[in-house]
Amino acid sequence: MEIKEIRIEDIVIGDYEQRVSYEDEEIGALASSISRVGLIYPIIVCEDKGELTLIEGHRRVLAHKMLGRHVINCIVSGPDKPGSKEISFAGNFFRKELSQIELAAAISDAHEADGISIDELAAGFHKSPHWIREMIAVTNWPDEVQRAVHERLLSLSAASNLAVITDEIYRGFLLDNAVLGGVTARTTASWLQAWRSMASAEEAVKLGPADQGQPRTPAVPQAPCFCCAQQFPVDQVSHVPVCGACIQILRKVGEV
Repeated sequence: MEIKEIRIEDIVIGDYEQRVSYEDEEIGALASSISRVGLIYPIIVCEDKGELTLIEGHRRVLAHKMLGRHVINCIVSGPDKPGSKEISFAGNFFRKELSQIELAAAISDAHEADGISIDELAAGFHKSPHWIREMIAVTNWPDEVQRAVHERLLSLSAASNLAVITDEIYRGFLLDNAVLGGVTARTTASWLQAWRSMASAEEAVKLGPADQGQPRTPAVPQAPCFCCAQQFPVDQVSHVPVCGACIQILRKVGEV
């Protein structure tokens, strides 16, 4: 492998890196460090038929862009050299700061773009193939649900139940309540089941099940009140579309 100074605009960024937002304080801190002492560890790119693809070092690329720099030091690897996938795997998957959404996006990209099989990924993570498929499915969740998990406002298990709800207005309402209340997966499972009880039989049977270990459909389906967030039988609440801003105003009025 050799180290070259390459223009950032000539480097192809993979789908995984493009799907994930890195607008956080860590990028700013990294940019400050690079500004003071320079780039200590070059990024790694793979050169194949004249095309340079980023293998590892996306945060360093973003930090360079933040500093307005147009070139970056790269370790260039050829497609015929062993270890490219292993480097990418290690760089993408074994960073402590990786969020669950980043992890899901990386697993999906490794499977779809890099051709790593479900069984190979399962072996690498010491997980079941079913877990790998579930993580890949996370990348198809509604954007606002993914964002809540990525920003660590909601756990992956709690969000998984909200991701199934197809009514965008009602899902947004429940998501706001979940984030504000810091609810558990057990609570969102009951919300999901209450929503299903209001759906037609044909629609309900097409939906995926709640996570294993979650409670079964209660005898009397329940839904949260947007004012107090308490659970009530669905025949005792009115389902009126209300935006998140108005919900906050109404709650503040109720607290006075």
